[in-house]
Amino acid sequence: MKLEKTKEKNFISAVIYIHNDQEKISVFAMELYRILKEKFLKFEMIFVDDASTDQSAEIIRTTTKQFEGCAVSILSMSYHQGVELSMNAGVDLSIGDFVYEFDSILKDYQTELIEELYQVSLEGYDIVCASPQNGQSIGSKLFYQIFNRFAHMEYMLQTERFRILSRRAINRVNSMSKTIPYRKAVYANCGLHLKNIRYKNEKAEKKKEKKDGREKRELALNSLLLFTDIVYRITSVMTMAMMGITFIMAVYAMTVFLTGKPIEGWTTLVLFVSVSFFGLFAILTMIVKYQAVILDLNFKKKTYTFDGIEKISK
Repeated sequence: MKLEKTKEKNFISAVIYIHNDQEKISVFAMELYRILKEKFLKFEMIFVDDASTDQSAEIIRTTTKQFEGCAVSILSMSYHQGVELSMNAGVDLSIGDFVYEFDSILKDYQTELIEELYQVSLEGYDIVCASPQNGQSIGSKLFYQIFNRFAHMEYMLQTERFRILSRRAINRVNSMSKTIPYRKAVYANCGLHLKNIRYKNEKAEKKKEKKDGREKRELALNSLLLFTDIVYRITSVMTMAMMGITFIMAVYAMTVFLTGKPIEGWTTLVLFVSVSFFGLFAILTMIVKYQAVILDLNFKKKTYTFDGIEKISK
Protein backbone atom coordinates (compact mmCIF):
# COMPACT_ATOMS: atom_id res chain seq x y z
CA MET A 1 0.00 0.00 0.00
CA LYS A 2 2.82 2.39 0.85
CA LEU A 3 4.47 1.67 -2.50
CA GLU A 4 1.27 2.48 -4.38
CA LYS A 5 1.04 5.85 -2.67
CA THR A 6 4.37 6.83 -4.21
CA LYS A 7 3.23 6.01 -7.74
CA GLU A 8 1.83 8.61 -10.11
CA LYS A 9 -1.98 8.74 -10.07
CA ASN A 10 -2.50 9.91 -13.66
CA PHE A 11 -3.75 7.21 -16.01
CA ILE A 12 -1.12 6.44 -18.66
CA SER A 13 -1.61 5.01 -22.13
CA ALA A 14 1.26 3.64 -24.19
CA VAL A 15 0.62 3.25 -27.93
CA ILE A 16 3.22 1.08 -29.68
CA TYR A 17 3.49 0.69 -33.46
CA ILE A 18 4.25 -2.85 -34.63
CA HIS A 19 5.08 -4.11 -38.10
CA ASN A 20 7.01 -7.36 -38.44
CA ASP A 21 8.87 -6.87 -35.16
CA GLN A 22 8.80 -10.43 -33.83
CA GLU A 23 12.51 -10.46 -33.02
CA LYS A 24 12.44 -7.58 -30.52
CA ILE A 25 8.85 -6.95 -29.49
CA SER A 26 8.95 -9.27 -26.46
CA VAL A 27 11.97 -7.57 -24.88
CA PHE A 28 10.62 -4.11 -25.65
CA ALA A 29 7.18 -4.91 -24.21
CA MET A 30 8.65 -6.31 -20.99
CA GLU A 31 10.98 -3.32 -20.46
CA LEU A 32 8.16 -0.87 -21.12
CA TYR A 33 5.84 -2.75 -18.75
CA ARG A 34 8.49 -2.77 -16.04
CA ILE A 35 9.00 1.01 -16.05
CA LEU A 36 5.26 1.73 -16.29
CA LYS A 37 4.47 -0.70 -13.48
CA GLU A 38 7.17 0.81 -11.31
CA LYS A 39 6.17 4.46 -11.80
CA PHE A 40 2.41 4.52 -12.46
CA LEU A 41 -0.57 3.24 -10.54
CA LYS A 42 -2.86 2.80 -13.58
CA PHE A 43 -1.83 2.32 -17.18
CA GLU A 44 -2.68 0.56 -20.43
CA MET A 45 -0.63 -0.71 -23.37
CA ILE A 46 -2.04 -0.57 -26.91
CA PHE A 47 -0.10 -2.44 -29.58
CA VAL A 48 -1.06 -1.33 -33.10
CA ASP A 49 -0.30 -4.21 -35.44
CA ASP A 50 0.02 -2.74 -38.93
CA ALA A 51 -0.78 -5.95 -40.84
CA SER A 52 2.36 -7.81 -39.76
CA THR A 53 3.15 -10.95 -41.75
CA ASP A 54 5.24 -12.55 -38.99
CA GLN A 55 4.42 -13.73 -35.45
CA SER A 56 4.50 -10.29 -33.81
CA ALA A 57 0.88 -10.38 -32.62
CA GLU A 58 1.16 -13.90 -31.22
CA ILE A 59 4.37 -13.01 -29.36
CA ILE A 60 2.60 -9.99 -27.84
CA ARG A 61 -0.24 -12.23 -26.65
CA THR A 62 2.19 -14.67 -25.07
CA THR A 63 4.41 -12.02 -23.49
CA THR A 64 1.64 -9.89 -22.01
CA LYS A 65 -0.10 -12.83 -20.28
CA GLN A 66 2.22 -12.25 -17.34
CA PHE A 67 1.49 -8.52 -17.11
CA GLU A 68 -0.50 -7.77 -13.96
CA GLY A 69 -2.45 -4.58 -13.28
CA CYS A 70 -2.25 -3.49 -16.90
CA ALA A 71 -4.91 -3.35 -19.62
CA VAL A 72 -3.39 -4.67 -22.87
CA SER A 73 -4.95 -4.37 -26.31
CA ILE A 74 -3.89 -5.33 -29.81
CA LEU A 75 -5.38 -3.14 -32.53
CA SER A 76 -5.06 -5.02 -35.82
CA MET A 77 -5.14 -2.85 -38.93
CA SER A 78 -7.05 -4.25 -41.92
CA TYR A 79 -4.05 -3.82 -44.20
CA HIS A 80 -0.69 -2.09 -44.08
CA GLN A 81 -1.46 1.63 -43.67
CA GLY A 82 1.82 3.06 -42.39
CA VAL A 83 2.92 4.62 -39.14
CA GLU A 84 0.83 7.79 -39.28
CA LEU A 85 -2.63 6.33 -39.80
CA SER A 86 -1.92 3.36 -37.55
CA MET A 87 -0.75 5.55 -34.68
CA ASN A 88 -3.76 7.82 -35.17
CA ALA A 89 -5.94 4.76 -34.66
CA GLY A 90 -4.07 3.78 -31.51
CA VAL A 91 -4.24 7.26 -30.00
CA ASP A 92 -7.97 7.42 -30.77
CA LEU A 93 -8.42 4.20 -28.79
CA SER A 94 -6.37 5.39 -25.81
CA ILE A 95 -8.06 6.80 -22.70
CA GLY A 96 -5.07 7.96 -20.65
CA ASP A 97 -4.55 11.38 -19.12
CA PHE A 98 -1.13 11.16 -20.79
CA VAL A 99 -0.32 9.12 -23.89
CA TYR A 100 3.07 7.77 -24.91
CA GLU A 101 3.63 7.32 -28.64
CA PHE A 102 6.26 4.80 -29.71
CA ASP A 103 6.51 5.01 -33.50
CA SER A 104 8.91 2.07 -33.47
CA ILE A 105 10.52 -0.28 -30.98
CA LEU A 106 14.01 0.85 -31.96
CA LYS A 107 15.55 1.44 -28.53
CA ASP A 108 18.88 3.23 -28.13
CA TYR A 109 18.03 5.02 -24.85
CA GLN A 110 17.91 4.19 -21.18
CA THR A 111 14.50 2.91 -20.09
CA GLU A 112 14.41 5.56 -17.36
CA LEU A 113 14.12 8.21 -20.09
CA ILE A 114 10.47 7.18 -20.45
CA GLU A 115 9.69 8.32 -16.92
CA GLU A 116 11.81 11.44 -17.37
CA LEU A 117 9.61 12.64 -20.23
CA TYR A 118 6.56 12.31 -18.00
CA GLN A 119 8.18 14.38 -15.26
CA VAL A 120 9.06 17.09 -17.79
CA SER A 121 5.46 17.14 -19.02
CA LEU A 122 4.31 17.88 -15.46
CA GLU A 123 6.35 21.09 -15.61
CA GLY A 124 3.79 22.52 -18.05
CA TYR A 125 4.70 20.95 -21.38
CA ASP A 126 1.83 19.28 -23.23
CA ILE A 127 4.16 17.57 -25.70
CA VAL A 128 7.58 16.21 -24.78
CA CYS A 129 9.73 14.37 -27.32
CA ALA A 130 12.91 12.30 -27.07
CA SER A 131 15.47 12.75 -29.87
CA PRO A 132 18.85 11.03 -30.33
CA GLN A 133 21.89 13.24 -30.66
CA ASN A 134 23.29 11.21 -33.54
CA GLY A 135 22.55 8.29 -35.80
CA GLN A 136 20.17 10.07 -38.20
CA SER A 137 20.35 9.09 -41.85
CA ILE A 138 21.43 11.57 -44.52
CA GLY A 139 17.92 11.46 -45.98
CA SER A 140 16.33 12.36 -42.64
CA LYS A 141 18.74 15.23 -42.07
CA LEU A 142 18.05 16.63 -45.54
CA PHE A 143 14.27 16.35 -45.09
CA TYR A 144 14.27 18.17 -41.75
CA GLN A 145 16.55 20.90 -43.09
CA ILE A 146 14.19 21.56 -46.01
CA PHE A 147 11.07 21.22 -43.87
CA ASN A 148 12.27 23.58 -41.12
CA ARG A 149 13.49 26.07 -43.71
CA PHE A 150 10.11 26.43 -45.43
CA ALA A 151 7.53 25.47 -42.75
CA HIS A 152 7.87 28.65 -40.65
CA MET A 153 6.96 26.86 -37.40
CA GLU A 154 7.90 27.89 -33.90
CA TYR A 155 9.52 24.53 -33.17
CA MET A 156 12.15 22.88 -35.32
CA LEU A 157 11.36 19.27 -36.21
CA GLN A 158 13.95 16.55 -35.84
CA THR A 159 14.23 12.78 -35.55
CA GLU A 160 12.28 11.46 -32.55
CA ARG A 161 12.23 8.04 -30.90
CA PHE A 162 9.08 8.54 -28.84
CA ARG A 163 7.00 11.26 -27.17
CA ILE A 164 4.38 11.85 -24.51
CA LEU A 165 1.21 13.91 -25.02
CA SER A 166 -1.21 15.32 -22.50
CA ARG A 167 -4.90 14.71 -23.09
CA ARG A 168 -5.24 18.45 -23.68
CA ALA A 169 -2.75 18.21 -26.55
CA ILE A 170 -4.65 15.33 -28.13
CA ASN A 171 -7.95 17.19 -27.85
CA ARG A 172 -6.39 20.34 -29.30
CA VAL A 173 -4.94 18.50 -32.29
CA ASN A 174 -8.20 16.66 -32.96
CA SER A 175 -10.08 19.97 -32.90
CA MET A 176 -7.65 21.43 -35.45
CA SER A 177 -8.15 18.74 -38.06
CA LYS A 178 -10.29 15.69 -38.67
CA THR A 179 -7.22 13.82 -39.81
CA ILE A 180 -3.56 14.08 -38.90
CA PRO A 181 -1.38 13.34 -41.95
CA TYR A 182 1.92 14.04 -40.17
CA ARG A 183 1.63 14.07 -36.41
CA LYS A 184 4.94 15.73 -35.55
CA ALA A 185 4.18 18.75 -37.72
CA VAL A 186 0.66 19.15 -36.32
CA TYR A 187 1.94 18.82 -32.75
CA ALA A 188 4.57 21.48 -33.38
CA ASN A 189 1.92 23.78 -34.82
CA CYS A 190 -0.89 23.25 -32.28
CA GLY A 191 0.02 26.25 -30.13
CA LEU A 192 0.79 24.31 -26.94
CA HIS A 193 4.12 24.11 -25.13
CA LEU A 194 6.48 21.56 -26.65
CA LYS A 195 9.89 20.48 -25.44
CA ASN A 196 12.44 18.20 -27.06
CA ILE A 197 14.80 16.17 -24.88
CA ARG A 198 18.00 15.23 -26.69
CA TYR A 199 19.80 12.19 -25.32
CA LYS A 200 23.12 10.57 -26.06
CA ASN A 201 22.54 7.32 -27.87
CA GLU A 202 23.11 4.40 -25.55
CA LYS A 203 24.48 2.19 -28.28
CA ALA A 204 25.04 2.34 -32.01
CA GLU A 205 21.91 0.76 -33.44
CA LYS A 206 22.59 -0.10 -37.05
CA LYS A 207 19.17 -1.43 -37.89
CA LYS A 208 16.96 1.17 -39.46
CA GLU A 209 13.31 1.71 -38.70
CA LYS A 210 10.69 -0.45 -40.33
CA LYS A 211 9.33 2.14 -42.72
CA ASP A 212 10.12 1.12 -46.27
CA GLY A 213 11.63 3.60 -48.68
CA ARG A 214 8.43 4.21 -50.63
CA GLU A 215 6.43 4.96 -47.48
CA LYS A 216 9.07 7.35 -46.19
CA ARG A 217 9.33 9.19 -49.50
CA GLU A 218 5.55 9.54 -49.77
CA LEU A 219 5.27 10.82 -46.20
CA ALA A 220 8.11 13.29 -46.78
CA LEU A 221 6.57 14.61 -50.01
CA ASN A 222 3.07 14.90 -48.50
CA SER A 223 4.47 16.70 -45.46
CA LEU A 224 6.36 19.23 -47.58
CA LEU A 225 3.21 19.90 -49.63
CA LEU A 226 0.95 20.23 -46.58
CA PHE A 227 3.08 22.11 -44.10
CA THR A 228 5.54 24.19 -46.12
CA ASP A 229 5.39 26.83 -48.84
CA ILE A 230 8.19 25.28 -50.88
CA VAL A 231 5.94 24.58 -53.90
CA TYR A 232 4.63 28.15 -53.89
CA ARG A 233 8.17 29.47 -53.73
CA ILE A 234 9.31 27.27 -56.60
CA THR A 235 6.43 28.38 -58.81
CA SER A 236 7.03 32.01 -57.83
CA VAL A 237 10.68 31.75 -58.86
CA MET A 238 9.68 30.11 -62.13
CA THR A 239 7.15 32.89 -62.77
CA MET A 240 9.79 35.55 -62.16
CA ALA A 241 12.14 33.71 -64.48
CA MET A 242 9.47 33.60 -67.18
CA MET A 243 8.84 37.31 -66.65
CA GLY A 244 12.49 37.97 -67.33
CA ILE A 245 12.52 35.69 -70.40
CA THR A 246 9.34 37.33 -71.69
CA PHE A 247 10.89 40.77 -71.40
CA ILE A 248 14.08 39.65 -73.14
CA MET A 249 12.15 37.95 -75.96
CA ALA A 250 9.91 40.99 -76.39
CA VAL A 251 12.93 43.30 -76.66
CA TYR A 252 14.63 40.90 -79.06
CA ALA A 253 11.51 40.57 -81.23
CA MET A 254 11.02 44.33 -81.42
CA THR A 255 14.72 44.86 -82.20
CA VAL A 256 14.59 42.38 -85.07
CA PHE A 257 11.35 43.92 -86.30
CA LEU A 258 12.81 47.44 -86.32
CA THR A 259 16.31 46.68 -87.60
CA GLY A 260 15.96 43.53 -89.64
CA LYS A 261 13.60 41.82 -92.03
CA PRO A 262 11.78 39.19 -89.98
CA ILE A 263 9.42 36.68 -91.56
CA GLU A 264 5.88 38.01 -91.68
CA GLY A 265 4.10 37.23 -88.42
CA TRP A 266 7.29 36.12 -86.61
CA THR A 267 7.34 39.08 -84.22
CA THR A 268 3.69 38.65 -83.30
CA LEU A 269 4.15 34.91 -82.75
CA VAL A 270 7.19 35.35 -80.49
CA LEU A 271 5.44 38.03 -78.42
CA PHE A 272 2.30 35.88 -78.12
CA VAL A 273 4.20 32.76 -77.04
CA SER A 274 6.29 34.70 -74.50
CA VAL A 275 3.30 36.40 -72.91
CA SER A 276 1.33 33.12 -72.93
CA PHE A 277 4.04 31.24 -71.04
CA PHE A 278 4.32 34.06 -68.55
CA GLY A 279 0.55 34.03 -68.01
CA LEU A 280 0.56 30.24 -67.63
CA PHE A 281 3.13 30.32 -64.83
CA ALA A 282 1.39 33.27 -63.18
CA ILE A 283 -1.88 31.33 -63.12
CA LEU A 284 -0.07 28.27 -61.78
CA THR A 285 1.38 30.36 -58.96
CA MET A 286 -2.06 31.66 -58.01
CA ILE A 287 -3.53 28.14 -58.08
CA VAL A 288 -0.77 26.76 -55.86
CA LYS A 289 -1.20 29.62 -53.42
CA TYR A 290 -4.97 29.09 -53.37
CA GLN A 291 -4.54 25.37 -52.68
CA ALA A 292 -2.05 26.15 -49.92
CA VAL A 293 -4.64 28.35 -48.22
CA ILE A 294 -7.24 25.59 -48.46
CA LEU A 295 -4.85 23.03 -47.01
CA ASP A 296 -4.13 25.36 -44.12
CA LEU A 297 -7.84 25.45 -43.33
CA ASN A 298 -8.67 21.79 -43.78
CA PHE A 299 -6.41 18.82 -44.49
CA LYS A 300 -7.33 16.40 -47.19
CA LYS A 301 -9.62 13.83 -45.65
CA LYS A 302 -8.16 10.40 -45.05
CA THR A 303 -9.50 7.54 -42.97
CA TYR A 304 -7.99 4.47 -41.38
CA THR A 305 -9.67 1.10 -41.09
CA PHE A 306 -9.12 -1.89 -38.84
CA ASP A 307 -10.76 -5.30 -38.70
CA GLY A 308 -10.91 -5.78 -34.94
CA ILE A 309 -9.80 -4.82 -31.44
CA GLU A 310 -8.69 -7.69 -29.24
CA LYS A 311 -8.91 -7.11 -25.49
CA ILE A 312 -6.27 -9.33 -23.94
CA SER A 313 -6.88 -8.22 -20.36
CA LYS A 314 -9.19 -5.94 -18.41
